[in-house]
Amino acid sequence: MTVLSDQSIFSAMRQGGPFAVRDHISIGRPFDRQKREWVRELCADQVQMTKYRAVRSQVFNLLQVDSFEDVRRLLRDPGARKQTSEQACRLLGRLFNVEGEVREMRTKLREFGATADSVIEYLRRKILAPYASHIEISNEIGTTADPVELLLTLFDDRYHKKVRFEAKRKLVLMNLAGAIDQRERETGIETRFKTFIRFLDDYVWSPNLKIGEHRLAYLLSEHAPDDHRCLDVKTIPLEAAAGVRLGPDQRLTFVKRRLFDVGNKQIPVYVSVRKKEPAAKVIKLLRKNEKNPAVAVDDELGLMAVLDSRADVTRFVDHLSRAAVRSGVLMSLEDISDTLDGGRYAATSTGSSGETRMLKFFARLGDTRVEFIIHTNRTFLDYHYRHGISHDEYEVRRLFDSGVAEFLFPRDIYQLELEAIRDELTTGFRRNHAACNGR
Repeated sequence: MTVLSDQSIFSAMRQGGPFAVRDHISIGRPFDRQKREWVRELCADQVQMTKYRAVRSQVFNLLQVDSFEDVRRLLRDPGARKQTSEQACRLLGRLFNVEGEVREMRTKLREFGATADSVIEYLRRKILAPYASHIEISNEIGTTADPVELLLTLFDDRYHKKVRFEAKRKLVLMNLAGAIDQRERETGIETRFKTFIRFLDDYVWSPNLKIGEHRLAYLLSEHAPDDHRCLDVKTIPLEAAAGVRLGPDQRLTFVKRRLFDVGNKQIPVYVSVRKKEPAAKVIKLLRKNEKNPAVAVDDELGLMAVLDSRADVTRFVDHLSRAAVRSGVLMSLEDISDTLDGGRYAATSTGSSGETRMLKFFARLGDTRVEFIIHTNRTFLDYHYRHGISHDEYEVRRLFDSGVAEFLFPRDIYQLELEAIRDELTTGFRRNHAACNGR
């Protein structure tokens, strides 16, 4: 089920249904032809009728009104809007368990609004960068984080259709941002992240290196011309890379590697540790068609490690377990998937490829759960460059195939042919990946 299906919990965002933002809106002429057609469409679907009543009730409760005529009065009365906004802040403060007065809740709302805007900015900077100007947020919405003002914008025909849609979209994204913020405060994710980093520094990495110190190197790889899969790879020192003359299907990939000790041997490992940012969590909630981050976001903390061989992968996992015991906790592995040596990855997420090779598991360390993705150098390069498997292509597939792209940027408002854009982006990434003569 995609985020825009009839059964989606976000169905009020569909531009093809009764909640669509139209070219014009009028709440003062209840019996015009457009409204009669709209009522006929709504009454034909009992599920949509029930959803409409629920959404209307929520809107009226937040605005503290009993009818659409009262909404018209709010549009004309700045003093009433200010009073309504303060009461809405109190209600939302209790909803998201924010302690303090109206001022504290307004601060939180500005944070939620910034997260909502960052969802769009994230896509503008990365996946949809070639279309950044098409999806830029309207100034009127980018500078507003007051839910009452955003709601009233929806009912104000002075605003263009795109602005009114973006007001509705921002309200939905702010609601998800609020749920994520509440979850992070309840679970203490910031403290857990710092504790995990300290565990790595104190017990996992070699004491012969200073904290944060790396060994710099390049991966020199040979790729198949048809799909750019990695055929061979070797590690070369940083100094040697300058003298390498690349062949037509070769690539140099820079890596910063830490060391861990096994007996008298020091083993290099490229590591990327991350805490999933709120904007990424919002997008994941949309992809999963879920409003509860406790259900949909199970990978708040993650570590990706890249090692020279399968034997080193085994040594690294064993080393992690022993390091956990030295730190005073027992590490348990959950949801293990291992396709490093072949086999089909049991992909469950939209856009995932069954050909992906990696070792993936969740490690529980006390009260902290961390997603580990572990590669060899060869599978890591496939993860970056191989056609049909690369992470860039995966990002495109899951954004478009889940319906999130259409959810955020409906065709009738943004004038974008999303299916063609999906293909263009995929082709563009493959073209870039095939341009091997570079560092």
